[in-house]
This record gives sequence, structure tokens and C-alpha cells, in this order.
Amino acid sequence: MLHVLFICTGNTCRSPMAMAIYEVKSREYGISSIFSSAALGFVNESGVSKNAELVCNEIGIDISHHKPRPLRERDINITNIYVVMTQQHAETLMLVGVPKEKIYILGGGVPDPYGSDIATYRKCRIFIEESIDELCRIIKKKIDNGTLRVNDND
Repeated sequence: MLHVLFICTGNTCRSPMAMAIYEVKSREYGISSIFSSAALGFVNESGVSKNAELVCNEIGIDISHHKPRPLRERDINITNIYVVMTQQHAETLMLVGVPKEKIYILGGGVPDPYGSDIATYRKCRIFIEESIDELCRIIKKKIDNGTLRVNDND
């Protein structure tokens, strides 16, 4: 089974939105996968950003149940694709031994909307939607041509 992990700094805005949008889009593309999200920085255990929740609700996606969590060692052992929001996130993963070829910077980089107004979150969500479409096309192509290795022990 393909394991996809979405990572941002606090796991309260970008990675939960990307993961939830990926859940919908991956089904549309016929991609069978397990997915989750995690933080590389401080984890605010109070939940997702209210504005992230609101802009996802606008497209029929409910992320209100999401609980932020840190990256765990177990994640590193099972993940096939790490979808990060910045080059800095990618570099941090490489420092802990994640191979560069397993890291994908979503859309070339997703600016952090944390603490911004609803319009900024909406722009971020739209950018993430477009970028997840591109990611799904890439994953689907790699699955179809046999160039994506997935875990066989699921």
C-alpha cells in the first residue's frame, strides 16, 4: 500500500488541508493509499486553525476532527512519499535520513497562512487544490509505469 505523509511546521493549516484534499482527489484518480499528516515544529494540540477549517468547509471538506501531531519515527519507517510545504521542511527530513527522492515539495512551496485572514487561507487552499491535482497526476503516472515502490507488508 502507498503511504503518503503531508508535513508542515505545526500541522494546523497546510498539511491538514493538503491531506484532506488529497483524500478526495486520490479517489478521483483511482490511487489507493494510506495518508496522514504531521508537524516538524511545535504542535498546538488544540486542533486545526479555524480559518483552515472554514475554507475547507467551503468545498465540502470537514477537517474539524483533525488533531495536530508531531512526526514520529514510525512515520519514517513506512512512508513512501513525503509531501512537504517548503524547502526547509525537505532539508529537515533529509537531516533525519529521509532520501531526497521520497520528498515532494507541494507546488514548489506553499506559504504559511497561519494567523492570516480568511482570504489568505482561501488562496492557500486553492493553491493546495491545484498542487494536489498535479501530485496525483505524478503519482498515478508512476504507479502506472511501475516506477513507484510501495510497501508490500500492509
